[in-house]
Amino acid sequence: MQRKAVVLLSGGIDSTTTLAIAKSQHFQIHAISFRYGQRHALELECARKIAAHFHVEKHLIFDLDFRKIGGSALTDNLEVPKLRELSKIAAEIPVTYVPARNIIFLSITLGWAETLGAYDIFIGANVLDYSGYPDCRPEFISAFENMANLGTKAGTEGNRFSIHAPLIRMTKAQIIQKGFELGVNYSMTISCYDPSPDGKSCGSCDSCLLRKKGFLEAGIPDPTVYR
Repeated sequence: MQRKAVVLLSGGIDSTTTLAIAKSQHFQIHAISFRYGQRHALELECARKIAAHFHVEKHLIFDLDFRKIGGSALTDNLEVPKLRELSKIAAEIPVTYVPARNIIFLSITLGWAETLGAYDIFIGANVLDYSGYPDCRPEFISAFENMANLGTKAGTEGNRFSIHAPLIRMTKAQIIQKGFELGVNYSMTISCYDPSPDGKSCGSCDSCLLRKKGFLEAGIPDPTVYR
């Protein structure tokens, strides 16, 4: 019987490449995306297209409202940083950090995975070309996996969960190259934290800058439409 996996799918480069990797490993894929009050909710339209393209078994869009707690430029009335030097992007935790986001996302994903009997969870966390987020580190992924197996019925009964972060130590260029090898069409993805209403990327937020750098270093044309 084909093993089931749940993939966290944001609609960006990393999560889409992660989905492609899981698909290449012959899992039956279930994908989950979150509508959490993010200013770049356009990413959900991309996630829908990507899920359909990869013929996932089910794509669940889960509603939360992080605007109630705020504290992030993605969910509050704070300005998204623009045109920062690449050397400074990972030097500190930026204002685009959403408090406890991956902890909450993974916890909800874990609950759904347990009901599905899916003991493999894939997340596109990355520790190299990242914007200083503490919940993208290998230590966090390892700790969450340990917690998942201690705190679930499935885990205590011997059905151990594995949290896969296949991109964790890859550069953005390596991620793009891997996805290119797997046939990922990156024109379906969006990275921008502050896109225009018509779907164009700003080209100057941290995420856009890292995306541009990744395509340039990978030697692959960037299909993004920037305003």
